[in-house]
Amino acid sequence: MKTKNALTIRDIAEASGVSAATVSLVLNGKGEISEATRLKVLEAVSRLNYVPRQTRSRVVETKETLCFLKIARHGRTVNRDHSHFISDYIDGMSQEALRRGYTLEVISHEGGSIAAIAKSIIAAKGLRGIIVLGTELEEADIMLLQGIGVPAVFIDTFHEVIEANFINMNNVDAVYKVLERFKNNGFSEIGFIASHVATTNFRLRREAYFSSMKRLGLTVDPSLVLSVESTFAGAYQGALNYLEDGGRVAECYFCTNDIIAYGFAKALRDKGYRIPADVSLIGFDNLPMSATADPPLTTIDVSKRKIGYHAVTLLDELINGPEGQPSVKTLVGADLVVRESDRQK
Repeated sequence: MKTKNALTIRDIAEASGVSAATVSLVLNGKGEISEATRLKVLEAVSRLNYVPRQTRSRVVETKETLCFLKIARHGRTVNRDHSHFISDYIDGMSQEALRRGYTLEVISHEGGSIAAIAKSIIAAKGLRGIIVLGTELEEADIMLLQGIGVPAVFIDTFHEVIEANFINMNNVDAVYKVLERFKNNGFSEIGFIASHVATTNFRLRREAYFSSMKRLGLTVDPSLVLSVESTFAGAYQGALNYLEDGGRVAECYFCTNDIIAYGFAKALRDKGYRIPADVSLIGFDNLPMSATADPPLTTIDVSKRKIGYHAVTLLDELINGPEGQPSVKTLVGADLVVRESDRQK
């Protein structure tokens, strides 16, 4: 049997169902690789604890296991459309875990109860800490996982009053940058395409829209705030229904995420609106499709790799530090990626 240090790229290729050349491109950050394929390769790397040849001399002996729990409670935000940012999280976690001598195990949960997930973590042997994708988790879910006695860090969510450790994007800073750009481009009536799907980041972006509009001296018109589903099909249908019912259209919109922006843009085009000549759009997430959309989408980019890195760093401190440490809540800043979907008035 091969030891972990004897694993080759061919082993990873076999485990992930792709070619060795594809594995090499993923590991070196090169080539036009789909995000679904990239995610499969990175999950195989994490599962098998593969250490690239150039990294092996820096890693002494993998000592303990960390687990990344990718939990999809309802799948309306944690799904195939967002595999890109999941793989970026894993990429950042994998590199830092290897550097610190940990094995990173990636486990996906679709549906099922959080209590059952917590029970499986308690029963796991050799598990030193967990990083939890909190996108679709509610407060009660986080408190349950936080209370099982295993050091835990939650990413892609944030709660100010829960005694837990969070690494998340700075939604307030990001949304302010979007609205400030619209204002600088000459717009004062700024619409918002929200989502009623229950995720903390969606809620934080909604709150940031209202607070940032006020901070910028802009007036919110409630008729220009539309709530839709978070899937492409749901966002498209919700927006189309609104337009067909005679809903008023603003000259510019901030969309809660890129997927929603794609659906809203399609509905606008189907009703004869031009982007950005008639309506300017800015999204959030900087998904790969945003660069090739028609027109390319201006959007918010947050380094998911940096969030993954910080999550492992914090978890290592929790594992090796004294008991009873205060909770840590870190927000990572965002950049506005300007493309062609918005214009000056």
